[in-house]
Amino acid sequence: MPVSLVDHHVHLYPSELNRDPAAWAAAQGEPAWARMCVRTRRDGSPVQEFPEVDELLRAMDAAGVARAVLLGWYWERPETCAWHNRAMARWVNAHPDRLEAWATVQPGAPAAEIRAELRRARDEGLAGLGELSPHSVGASVESEGMRAALALAEEWRWRVNLHVTEPRAKPYPGKVLTPEEDFRALARAWPRVEFVLAHWAGGYDVRDLPNVWVDTAAAPLIYGEAAWAMRGVSVRPEQVLFGSDYPLRLRPGQSAAEGWRAFAEEARQTRP
Repeated sequence: MPVSLVDHHVHLYPSELNRDPAAWAAAQGEPAWARMCVRTRRDGSPVQEFPEVDELLRAMDAAGVARAVLLGWYWERPETCAWHNRAMARWVNAHPDRLEAWATVQPGAPAAEIRAELRRARDEGLAGLGELSPHSVGASVESEGMRAALALAEEWRWRVNLHVTEPRAKPYPGKVLTPEEDFRALARAWPRVEFVLAHWAGGYDVRDLPNVWVDTAAAPLIYGEAAWAMRGVSVRPEQVLFGSDYPLRLRPGQSAAEGWRAFAEEARQTRP
């Protein structure tokens, strides 16, 4: 029987987005998300899929994933963040044995609005913060809104997932640089907050940061098989959390579910 995993980095969107992602993004004022997520590769295949929650659960079963952490997106508009949080609350309350969800906010929004949104999200059953990317939405990591969000995360003992771009990766639509020092500054300024730096922390060396974890999201696309060699080199083995970035299509010629299943098996085989 394969070892069941927890996937700490999964995305899921409501049906109204899934029906026509490009049209939805244009209507809602979310062009940055569309540049990243509604595009094709050179072979014409889509970079990701847009499953419904029942498809997610079937893909989890096939991959041997016992539980998935649904992350919000780093939306440009606070209203979109709230809309996504409401949807994730519905899903986790319908499937509490399989799903957990973390709330998203726009760090450039007023602090009072962020506090109100996070309190509502917590009341509805959400249990963490992220995926956030201040850099992608034009906000400072030291913005008033970001400080308000982190203060609540500290109070509630919520983990915080932050998007980190691999600086040496080839350019792609929507790529935004995320300087290493910004994450170090956050970890030092908020020592009681547990941060999860997505995508192997962009390859940055975070072994000296006691309140930092990394997830493995999108590793087959970004790093290939070399990703697992980072354990003990740029991250301590105990810092690593499995994450897929589903429904991203992780390998050419494979569906999102097939790539997830292969990546999960790879993670099992390479456990320290």
